Amino acid sequence: MRVDLVVPVKPLPRAKTRLRGAADGGVGEQAAHQHLALALARDTVAAALAAPSVRRVLVISSDPAVALEVGVLGADVATDPGRRLNGALRHGAALLRARDPGAALGALQADLPALRPAELDDAVAAAAALFDGGATRAFQPDAPGDGTTLLLAAPGHDLDPHFGRGSAARHAASGAVALPGGRPGLRRDVDTAADLAEAVALGVGEWTARIVPAAPAVATPCPPPVPPPGGPVARRCGARRT
Repeated sequence: MRVDLVVPVKPLPRAKTRLRGAADGGVGEQAAHQHLALALARDTVAAALAAPSVRRVLVISSDPAVALEVGVLGADVATDPGRRLNGALRHGAALLRARDPGAALGALQADLPALRPAELDDAVAAAAALFDGGATRAFQPDAPGDGTTLLLAAPGHDLDPHFGRGSAARHAASGAVALPGGRPGLRRDVDTAADLAEAVALGVGEWTARIVPAAPAVATPCPPPVPPPGGPVARRCGARRT
């Protein structure tokens, strides 16, 4: 099974407010903070695009800088309709389904700088096994266990996202099945400086590593070739994630 993913990214000035100061030793300068928020999204999207189980990544954002940077990586981009997080995800899912009504869909959080493509492949394989057993939706709880980093819907079924505080319980109550297994990079979303330190300990991607001191090196394989004129993916792929 291959999936089409929706990745929502807030406008950078409003993104990841609890991380302010993490990029510049507690100063909290706006430009440094926005660079960090963008780096988290870039590393997440790059890892998703490099996963063989992912067919397409659609980023939902109204921020031109986000659109430019993830577009260079090979992601599609659509404007955020301004309906909050779950509304943005439903909008993205509708756009993807309009292209392929039978597609398997997923929603991936954009703050997973330690995500490995192999973890995403493993999650998709685990979801496919659940779908073969009759489940129609599956989700990956975050590291604390009360949130959600990934939601997957079987081909032809609604994504029905319930992200936000306590989303793991809400997804379970709506009929989604929690994915078994570990996948620490997929589970480690980053909302606070402590979360960022845990992600760094796991090994973060190229762009986050450039901003966060002493971040370990992690290489990400090239995403599948994307043929836009000028070959931006060809220029960027092969670069290490540190």
